Amino acid sequence: MNSYLPLSRSYRGQNIRHSRSFFRYASLNRYPSPSAHKWSHPPSSTIIADNEIARLASKPLHALRLEDLVKHGRPPLSTVALFSSANFTLDLLPNRLAHRIQALRNLPFIVVSNPNISRIYNNYLHSLSTLLPYKTISTLEDEIRFTEVLADLVETHSHTIPTLARGFLECRKYISPTEVTRFLDEHLRARIGTRLIAEQHIALHLSSQAHQGSHTEPDPGSSSSYIGVIDTALNPASIVNSCGNFVSEICELKYGVRPSWIIDGQPETTFAFVPVHLEYIITELLKNAFRATVESGRSNEPVVITIAAEPELSAANDSLNKSTSGLILDDNSNFSIKPFEDSAPGITIRIRDRGGGISPEVLPNVWSYSFTTFSEEDELPGQSHSNGNMDALNVLSGAGGESSSIAGLGYGLPLGRAYAEYFGGGIEIQSLYGWGCDVYLRLKGLGRPKT
Repeated sequence: MNSYLPLSRSYRGQNIRHSRSFFRYASLNRYPSPSAHKWSHPPSSTIIADNEIARLASKPLHALRLEDLVKHGRPPLSTVALFSSANFTLDLLPNRLAHRIQALRNLPFIVVSNPNISRIYNNYLHSLSTLLPYKTISTLEDEIRFTEVLADLVETHSHTIPTLARGFLECRKYISPTEVTRFLDEHLRARIGTRLIAEQHIALHLSSQAHQGSHTEPDPGSSSSYIGVIDTALNPASIVNSCGNFVSEICELKYGVRPSWIIDGQPETTFAFVPVHLEYIITELLKNAFRATVESGRSNEPVVITIAAEPELSAANDSLNKSTSGLILDDNSNFSIKPFEDSAPGITIRIRDRGGGISPEVLPNVWSYSFTTFSEEDELPGQSHSNGNMDALNVLSGAGGESSSIAGLGYGLPLGRAYAEYFGGGIEIQSLYGWGCDVYLRLKGLGRPKT
């Protein structure tokens, strides 16, 4: 009899074949189920001692790498590898949750007392109290229960960003914009890793569950290019076209004009990355480029997207890193061979528009979190199917499991940069005011899968 995960919420019945579908089913449903509003937990009935939170928060955070997420191998995973993934997840998450609880506690009391901030604080307490009773995962039954809990916690935190934004908007008299930006930048970057850790194990579980009742070990050789939520043969050009179609449709609805784009360079390039992260970044950059192009009256000028693959690392540079790049040291000091070659060239994507550029007065502020366009009369995203006063062009799919729009919050570019920088990439803007912008997105590669 096959053992499988009877996930109780939006994961139920979904056979995850790739990360894009995974995120859609996991927490990006545009029409939430009746349980969608049960994401806010009251103060947890399980009391966590302050010294336990302090102990966990005092431990240094494991610097998450893409290699960590693929080190358990290609699905379907063997039982041993699945347990290893579960225990790796269980080892990292409580520490990360405790760090976020401590950071929230360090905010001024009047800020944490805000209903929205308090809601997020209670959600983190609930998540930590839920995970702490779990010890080493050593049976399939334990792994099934643990993964179901992870799925519930992922959904619980799917509204974190817009809720925090509303809370800080309401508390703007009591905390400086600089302090808000510092907190949000740290919090959102930490959240990227936390969600990836949880969702990677859920995806690995779902892609392996059909094999867990078999007496034979699964064959790791699979035709799929996905390892959990990571596509090891991600084609950026296909992401650009998909996002371009989506954003251009929104532009046509708002402006009556459908911008065009051209992809040149090396459109056949592939590399290993998290597709939903690239989708968010590209969507945000194209939204800005398309809007500027249309509003400047140059809608006949196509946006040009150039994709360039970086040359592979030289043998000399490769040998310098060989002692550490071929092996991964996890938190339990166990070495695992990563299923990728050592050389990991990245890619650079340039998005060039003729939208008039960014004025010198505005340019220094494009990376700051801003709340000026989010009206206090607007409902929290996810509470209503209407968009209120929010610009239709801003109603875009979120990344990393955001089930609601962050339209008008001023989060687009800084959050996109956080996704780019998390694994060693970055975004740079070169503005020629009066003419247009060149935006350079660099993403660090993971390397080619070994055959």
